[in-house]
Amino acid sequence: MSVGEEQGCGNLPWTIYCDGSAMPNPGRMGIGAVITAPDGSRHTLSQATHTTGCNNEAELMALTLALRDLRERGATAVRAYSDNSILVEQLGAAGPEPVAPIVRLAALFDEARVLLGSFDDVRLQWIPRHRNGEADALARAALGFGPKPPARRTRKRR
Repeated sequence: MSVGEEQGCGNLPWTIYCDGSAMPNPGRMGIGAVITAPDGSRHTLSQATHTTGCNNEAELMALTLALRDLRERGATAVRAYSDNSILVEQLGAAGPEPVAPIVRLAALFDEARVLLGSFDDVRLQWIPRHRNGEADALARAALGFGPKPPARRTRKRR
């Protein structure tokens, strides 16, 4: 019996909000994810990597870490959210136009595709950055940085 079945979750979806940071960009990478089970219980992932890379690489590593975590928990359905449009486009969750591959990150994208394909029901969606603050804060915390200050609203001049 899987963890999801033990918790009475069946095929209900688990939710992932993931983010990655590279400081500077490229530089040290931190990854963060907020995972919510179908029963509402939550846990977070926050860690620094032992390599350097760009923000797109960090974002991808955050997603794959969270997906591996859900595989171990026996999840069968996933709703994943990222504020990185490149990640979402590369994994085929965007529009009908084909997207040129990022050759340097091809192996990581292939790994993510395999993981996504291992779930019975999966949806990956882009969200605006302001809706991904907790995952961003976890990625930054892994590198010893505090959360980003909220964006200030500016008035348009006439």
